[in-house]
Amino acid sequence: MKKENILIVLMAAVQFTHIVDFVIMMPLGPQLMRSLNINPTQFGIVVSSYTFSAAISAIIGAFFLDNYNRKTAILFLYIGFIIGTLFCGMSSNYEILVISRVFTGAFGGLLGSLVLSIVADAVPPQERGRAIGIVMGAFSLASVIGIPLGLMIANYYNWNVPFYFVSALGAIIAIFIFYYMKDMKNHIVTSKSEKWHSVISKILNSKNQRNGLLLTFLLMSGHFTVISFLSPYMVSNVGFSEKQLSLIYLIGGFVTFFTSPIIGKYSDKFGKVKVFTFFSILIIPMILIVTNLPQISVAIALTLTTVLFIIIGGRVIPATATVTSTVEPSQRGSFMAFNSAVQQLGSGFAAFSAGAIVIKNQSGIYENFNYVGFLGVAINILAIIIISKIKLKQ
Repeated sequence: MKKENILIVLMAAVQFTHIVDFVIMMPLGPQLMRSLNINPTQFGIVVSSYTFSAAISAIIGAFFLDNYNRKTAILFLYIGFIIGTLFCGMSSNYEILVISRVFTGAFGGLLGSLVLSIVADAVPPQERGRAIGIVMGAFSLASVIGIPLGLMIANYYNWNVPFYFVSALGAIIAIFIFYYMKDMKNHIVTSKSEKWHSVISKILNSKNQRNGLLLTFLLMSGHFTVISFLSPYMVSNVGFSEKQLSLIYLIGGFVTFFTSPIIGKYSDKFGKVKVFTFFSILIIPMILIVTNLPQISVAIALTLTTVLFIIIGGRVIPATATVTSTVEPSQRGSFMAFNSAVQQLGSGFAAFSAGAIVIKNQSGIYENFNYVGFLGVAINILAIIIISKIKLKQ
């Protein structure tokens, strides 16, 4: 049990650094665009380049990752991720930063699914919920501690210093993994080519699985269109200072840490489709409000963004539970690897689309963010239709 707990903590630490590296890019937007002299479209490409690269690597990894020792795989991917994060901090212009994000995404795209695979292999089923709960807690921890701390460091020094911090922390974690994690080879199978073909055919031949993947794409792109440009908009249009941006994620992450278990409980009680539909309807006016905010007090703006984060959690939790139930347990591992790739594609599509729509005028004000809101609303309506067509398995 002690060894299992050490492994769980290490995997949670990997997840924490991985999430911080990805999410910190959005609130760093104002500093980054000013320092590198890039426009909103280029910033959208910076964000989406990671997600598109991560999606491609996740698809490829779904076929080959199970053929290697888990310890070897996690160290290889994590070291690549650390090097990529370090390169991001060292980037001196837009082109180098995009290349660095593509490189980082190629390794980071597989970390999340591999972490969950390691936990599932190491922990018996009757204790697996607790273990996965600890690992998934890294998301909230990244919002409550990682992002505010990263922004604080960036405001005190420069935008690239948080990436140095994450890469240094990652290097320490990698050393602990090397010394404390045992080899994990029991999962390795010999029928590689058969698995390669069966994974694709089962997904393509199942309308239910296709709808599950489509729901994931719509889920991520439905709110990520707004989130990707929320920080720059709050600074330029609403009146936040760059130092106040951390409050959005600190308060939002803190509140959702408590609301997420409640939403999960009600999803089981009243039905996942009903809860998802309720929050998807609720998010429509919130998106329209947030994407049309004028200059208002910080307190009111923080209240609105916190409510938005709660509603986003109200969509993600029942939708994720629904998607995991679109396949039989025997097919779930491979399907979820593809689902991870689709998540990245949805995020990348959203960031790229928002960057193509939003423009910054000569006064430094962002325009057309309301059109991004309209796009998010349309995607959410489509998601409500798709989830109603999904039939749940076990």
